[in-house]
Amino acid sequence: MVEERTHVCPVERAGSLDNKLRKWFQNPEKILSGYVKPGMKVLDVGCGPGFFSIEIAEMVGSSGLVYAADLQQGMLDKVEKKIIGTSLQNRIRTVKVNENTVPIKEKVDFILAFYMVHEVPDQLKFFNMLKPLLFEYGEFLIVEPKYFHVSVSDFNKMLGYAVEAGFNVKDGPKLPLSQTVILTI
Repeated sequence: MVEERTHVCPVERAGSLDNKLRKWFQNPEKILSGYVKPGMKVLDVGCGPGFFSIEIAEMVGSSGLVYAADLQQGMLDKVEKKIIGTSLQNRIRTVKVNENTVPIKEKVDFILAFYMVHEVPDQLKFFNMLKPLLFEYGEFLIVEPKYFHVSVSDFNKMLGYAVEAGFNVKDGPKLPLSQTVILTI
């Protein structure tokens, strides 16, 4: 049985997801430098206002591509407002998703789900939906908050759903106040 979760961070609180203090604690370049390389195609699922998407777009360079995907159009509007008229406009494609589809037609090298999987009501469905989008050699980094939102037990249940969907589990990077995992096919 899947526990029902309905909380998604509202657009009105997007500022709390995108600030200088957060960048000090969760620096995207430091966290992702071992995974994201120039020329890659990356899916930032649950991108919010683009805190990671913007940095990832810098990391993949002009030959790379970032899909900034979110349930809320308001979050995608915030990403688009940040990149309009910049070189990143050609590197970031915003993608409106729903609980049944991630409308991307091509495979990606890397998927990031940062502090969002705990908001997904049907995690098995979520992993089954994302697996076909990842290249066979690709990696999928999941970072979830520790203690205050996601218990170790809930994190382990999530890992069970990932394995059931056909992913392999590897240790993720060590991050303060976070639980991480790398999924591969």
